[in-house]
Parts: sequence; C-alpha cells; structure tokens
Amino acid sequence: MPHGPAEVGVGPWEGPWPSGPASERYDPELLADGDRRNVVDRYRYWSLEAIVADLDTRRHAFHVAIENWQHDFNIGTIVRSANAFLAAEVHIVGNRRWNRRGAMVTDRYQHVRHHADVPELAAYLHERGVTLLGIDNLPGSAQLETMAVPREVCFLFGQEGPGLSEQARASCDGTFSIAQFGSTRSINASAAAAIAMHAWVRDHADLSAAQVWRG
Repeated sequence: MPHGPAEVGVGPWEGPWPSGPASERYDPELLADGDRRNVVDRYRYWSLEAIVADLDTRRHAFHVAIENWQHDFNIGTIVRSANAFLAAEVHIVGNRRWNRRGAMVTDRYQHVRHHADVPELAAYLHERGVTLLGIDNLPGSAQLETMAVPREVCFLFGQEGPGLSEQARASCDGTFSIAQFGSTRSINASAAAAIAMHAWVRDHADLSAAQVWRG
C-alpha cells in the first residue's frame, strides 16, 4: 500500500457552525474549507487575529533579537523557535528585509519589530526595563548553564559565522556562552537561540499551565 505523511489539520466544520459571542474567533473560510495550518488543536478554525489576541494574553517576558547584515537563513528558524516558546517580541536589527522561509509562517503570530542598529534596539529595550544579553563565546562571558537568566531579557544573536558585531558587543549589557564539548568552535545560531530560550522557560515559565503544548 502506498503511504505518506498524514494530512495535516482538519476538514470543513461538521454540523451547525459555532454561534454566540465565542463564534467571533472563528474564520468563515476555514469553517467552510477546513483548516490545514500548522497550529495546535486549540486554534483550529480560529482566525489569525483571534490567535494572536489569545497569545497576547500570555506572552512571556523575554525578547529575541537577530542582527541582519547578511540575510542569514537562520533568522526564520529563530523566529519559529520564538513563536514556539512564546516570546514577547522578535527584533530584526539592520536590513529590514529578511528570509522568512525558515519561519514557516510563524512570523504572522509574532510581534516583529525592526531597528536600524543595535543602539536603537538597546534604547527601546532599556526604556521598558529589559536587559540586553548577547550570545558570544567571548572572554568574560557568563555561562548560560550556571547564570541566573533575567526575567525581563532580550537575547541578541549575531550572524552565522562572525557572531555579534562590534557595535552589538558594545551595546549589550552582558554576554553569555553555551558550553560545548566537541571539536567545533561554535554551534548553529538557530540552535543556540533555541537553547537560550529554553533556558528562560526552565527558569520562569509556568510549566503546569494548560497551554503548555507537548505534541
């Protein structure tokens, strides 16, 4: 028998359509045609606007920022992880245009801001009481495995290869590194971002909440 991946999502809504005040969250086109989006079951048939509004009620206190000088392909993947861990905001620093392919449409559910440079980002964050921490294996960097991750924090990631720019290093409130044990000098930027975000989750997120998705 031929086989392949199971079809994602659900087909058209069966039975009478939802009614009442709660029905405003549903998208008529999705009800009629089915919902094949990569969203958790809670959000099946919900409109994009309704999903974002619900996420906004429980976003976490950490931000993620990525320097965008070389149109790094990792940016989209970092945005996707930021959505999975429910970041408050994602910040793109430098070039306004970035490769969205790796985001897999998750950028639609995130608040994405653009900043011309890192000092502008730092000013925006400091006005809101958010600490800016860069990831770079520099002398004097804190060890992520043993440091206390601030609750109000923005993780800043540089480009794959060169890492944080000199401007970024000068603008950060501090830097941290991730322990490695193999032969390579560094790990992929998107992998490092996911590790940092998960460290925040371990320290600060409510893991008993009903909204914790585990597949």
